[in-house]
Amino acid sequence: MKKVARIALGFFLIVAGLGIPTVDAADSIDIGHPACLSGKYAKAGEQAVAGIKACVDWVNNTYGGVSLKGKKIPLKYTYYDCESNKESVTSLIGRLATVDKVDVVFAPYSSGLTLRGAPVTEARGMLYMDHGGANNKIFQQGFRYIVQTIGPASSYHRGTLDMIHKIDPKAKKVALAYEDSEFAKMVMEGAEAHAKELGFQIVFKRTYPKGVTDLTPLLSAMKATQPDFVLGGGHFEDGQLFNRQMADLGIDTNALSLIAAATLPAFYEALESMAEGVMGPSHWEYGVKYAESEAKKVGLPWIGPGQDEFVALFKKAAGKEMVPDYHAAEAGAQVLAYVLAVEKADSVDSATVRKALGDLEFMSFYGGWDVDENGMQVGHTMVDVQWQKAERIIVWPEEAQTGKVCYPMPTFDEKAKGKVALP
Repeated sequence: MKKVARIALGFFLIVAGLGIPTVDAADSIDIGHPACLSGKYAKAGEQAVAGIKACVDWVNNTYGGVSLKGKKIPLKYTYYDCESNKESVTSLIGRLATVDKVDVVFAPYSSGLTLRGAPVTEARGMLYMDHGGANNKIFQQGFRYIVQTIGPASSYHRGTLDMIHKIDPKAKKVALAYEDSEFAKMVMEGAEAHAKELGFQIVFKRTYPKGVTDLTPLLSAMKATQPDFVLGGGHFEDGQLFNRQMADLGIDTNALSLIAAATLPAFYEALESMAEGVMGPSHWEYGVKYAESEAKKVGLPWIGPGQDEFVALFKKAAGKEMVPDYHAAEAGAQVLAYVLAVEKADSVDSATVRKALGDLEFMSFYGGWDVDENGMQVGHTMVDVQWQKAERIIVWPEEAQTGKVCYPMPTFDEKAKGKVALP
């Protein structure tokens, strides 16, 4: 075990004979993280860091540390700002491995950055845990050490389509407009396939460039197809632009669901009333009823903290009155998965812990957790949220609802006059 303190108490006589007694005492189990605290993914990165800190706090101070070799060992969390930059990700992973000598690397946010770091950890034989890379293709490369906590991209808009299919059988025409990124294109492929399974007609399907500053041509073309509802997005900045320019062009549809962006509090802060009624798929929202009692019902082991405790620890870690979203929850749940796997393996060796993660099934405040043989998450179910009266309401699936869906959502003219989304 690394970081072993070999405590030589001097040459002296031991009753059983002569020798130099040594004591193996790992002072910490170290998590390393090239975090996105600036650049394109700063909003999600800020959430992730506070979520990780919250669960590290809980493990160390409530859970009592990680049980390893008959001892309770604290977690240590070391992170650096990768500035949402691919080159920085690779260099920082090298630093975390060689200088900080961490036991595990937590991937940065986004599929592109996660994939960029995977060959680096793979070459070093280091466990690489993915809380923000949803692209299925990450797990089709043959990597042995990567494990996913976030759900796969292909499932993101599945629940949205199921919901509209159930509540509005007359809705037939769907428009798909996503960012030209690996993650978003995988979401689009999954949405297209499921829409066709349900009998929807794809009347518009197009991608837009990363870093786009004007979606007017694309949205104007989409408007001409008169879709019943729209699915799209990619990340925060383009999602915000998408919504704003739909309002500028007066493109009214029964529903608008945007991946990644619409679930962030900053989305409503930026758009205010124009965000009313907009939906988005989420891996977690406050109010979802995952608890020890629910774990018992489905026969899964439970690990804390509870939802309210996580929220309190998150705000403490963030240092401000910030509401946690799914980026925080999935990152925090990754800490819990790692802890359970280390305890199951009774080791911090990457290969041994990776095997334990493959055998692990449990429930936390984030929901179910289980991975397939490639390390892809298969045990977690997403929820759909909608902005109603400036609050995120869980509207699907029905068993997780904190409120009914507002459908159709108000028109942009109605929202400009103060109308809010109400069921």
